[in-house]
Amino acid sequence: MEKIKQTFELTDNAIEVLKRRYLKKNEDGILIETPEELFTRVATAIAQIDTIYGKSEKEVYRTKEEFFEVMTSLRFLPNSPTLMNAGTPLGQLSACFVLPVEDSMEGIFDAVKYAAIIHKSGGGTGFSFSRLRPKGDVVGSTKGISSGPVSFMSVFDSATEAVKQGGRRRGANMGLLRVDHPDILEFITCKDDLTKFTNFNISVGLTEEFMKAVINDEEYELINPRSGKIVKRLKAKEVFDLIVHQAWKNGEPGIVFLDRINAANPTPSLGEIEATNPCGEQPLLPYESCNLGSINLAKMVKDNSVDWELLKDTVWKAVHFLDNVIDANKYPLSLIEQNTKANRKIGLGVMGWADMLIQLKIPYNSKEALNLAEELMKFILHEGRLASKELAKERGTFPNYAKSIYYDKMPLRNATITTIAPTGTLSIIAGCSSGIEPLFALCFARNVMDGTRLVEVNPYFKKEMEKIGIWSDSLADKIAETGSIQGIKEIPEEIKKIFVTAHEVSPSEHIRMQAAFQQYVDNAVSKTVNLPNQATEEDVREVYLLAYRLGCKGVTVYRDGSRHGQVIQKGKTESPALQISLKPRKRPETLKGVTRLMKTGCGNLYVTINKDKDGKPFEVFTNIGKAGGCAASQAEAIGRLISLALRSGIEPQEIVKQLKGISCHAPVWSGNGKITSCSDAIAKAIEAELRETKGNSLENKEEIKNNSEAAHYGACPECGSSLSYEEGCVICHSCGFTRCS
Repeated sequence: MEKIKQTFELTDNAIEVLKRRYLKKNEDGILIETPEELFTRVATAIAQIDTIYGKSEKEVYRTKEEFFEVMTSLRFLPNSPTLMNAGTPLGQLSACFVLPVEDSMEGIFDAVKYAAIIHKSGGGTGFSFSRLRPKGDVVGSTKGISSGPVSFMSVFDSATEAVKQGGRRRGANMGLLRVDHPDILEFITCKDDLTKFTNFNISVGLTEEFMKAVINDEEYELINPRSGKIVKRLKAKEVFDLIVHQAWKNGEPGIVFLDRINAANPTPSLGEIEATNPCGEQPLLPYESCNLGSINLAKMVKDNSVDWELLKDTVWKAVHFLDNVIDANKYPLSLIEQNTKANRKIGLGVMGWADMLIQLKIPYNSKEALNLAEELMKFILHEGRLASKELAKERGTFPNYAKSIYYDKMPLRNATITTIAPTGTLSIIAGCSSGIEPLFALCFARNVMDGTRLVEVNPYFKKEMEKIGIWSDSLADKIAETGSIQGIKEIPEEIKKIFVTAHEVSPSEHIRMQAAFQQYVDNAVSKTVNLPNQATEEDVREVYLLAYRLGCKGVTVYRDGSRHGQVIQKGKTESPALQISLKPRKRPETLKGVTRLMKTGCGNLYVTINKDKDGKPFEVFTNIGKAGGCAASQAEAIGRLISLALRSGIEPQEIVKQLKGISCHAPVWSGNGKITSCSDAIAKAIEAELRETKGNSLENKEEIKNNSEAAHYGACPECGSSLSYEEGCVICHSCGFTRCS
């Protein structure tokens, strides 16, 4: 790949992520930007906003230098859309948006259209479907029957699937339904089929009334949002238990405490907050957006203590930066621009928390860590508000200030200051741990371009081992088996206490850490409570109840391996499936199948799919109607390789994923939609057959569901390295691949 030059320190992993996702490329996909040029581009575009507020060219240049330094020192990084798009024609800089879904066909499809526009620009969207009338309710205009919110969620999911975000970010959604909606039971279980709603995270909006009913083992009311009438009463504990069961089974739904979020709503007179962004950390009013950024706490340690002065300096520069982003942003919708500028919400968070604790020799799962978390976040919020107050003196308060809870108390430039958001790729660029999560593993496997697998070791741990004189490659190999050091005798106990990983932190300790930060976060905290595979539903229930008691605004739990077939590779050990020497099954004498006609730019392509006795695809044959020559030979070769893969146990969904969307010079439109190439046509023929089989066979439907999820949470689809589940997202620490639903 192209040589990258920079004058500041970046890890090899960070450079690889920047190449793949952030640096500008020309039409041929060739890099035309270095990391230094990226940060210069961003710093210049954001600093230029100071001219709006009367700053001289000299002052703007100084601001640009400050922004460049705070980013290249890796003390602070803005969210991905800002790094990708600042100073480019697209110019969309926000990560998260909330759109209303009104109870009318026009309102629903307006939201679909607006979401598509936002996804195309690189943002994620949150929706509350709580205003939609329930399934079976009357539709007044036509006297028809409503299909309910879960049915309409499928429309949003399909639209998201169809939209690619500038080639670098894929659409993600949060779907939220109030617990008192009549369709709540259908919503809670809507992701039982893991092939559905693949572009959605889902959360149940819990009310104070509901939680009190759970605790007191009472009934609560379901209310039709159209009429406002009570339609049914349910046992709150039974509904809560169903939420717990589903979360234990596959990690969803999460929960959001709606009344608690609205108690902290800075502008309650403007309306109720009903939804959050895709990872749940940013509650927003309808048509609001928020731009986020994170301070790297790993850089805030000096002489074995917190460098409070450096932290203060970073907070002030970050608040200035994020406020400028609001004006520099090119918004996807004018209504979003209007509402965002009226409240000027920013979300300053942190990453590298585990790294800071390690440097300070404080165990993550200790009272000392909780105390520092409170002290640290209180300091960041306090200094952030002072910085916002100073900006308000120069630029004025946010326009809706007079309608806010701050009126006549503290004149602020921004309605919210702090948010703790997922930092998957940002933390890779910064070379630090993610958000406020503990370390996922002390070693993990990384694939490099020639197929070699390298074991990467946490640098703080390696330095500590070298310091006490026990570091060796054999020790690294031993640790790489599990990613943990807890079972290794030669490592001192005091070091084991410091270098704990996510699954060595108890569920209650995860929640207490989240709650400690939440006390001083205006918005919310994105964090995953990692549970071991053997965790029980009672463990999940206790996590949810503890989060409620401690003042959290929402919770995400993930039980290791709970997604069917999931393999998370903490060390270098490969999944059992990868250790097997695959041999294709023998072909029976007779097989039955179907032949599908697919229109392509090379002519009619006939795709024959034969199935085994269990009804699963076994082999594929192709025949080009008129092209012959190279096209026919290529199609035949693809068919042979697909057949080999199928007979060797590769799931057909994986084959579809690899071939679907490959483009050639002669795409065509047909009854099968847009066919971009012969490869795409073959993939869509297989996909269509799977869809029909799935509809006809309950047993096969379950198998497709399970194997689809295995592909989703196993190896990284881009580099083949292991995936971890953190901060509500699937993250590859090797190449920066993320998927937040």
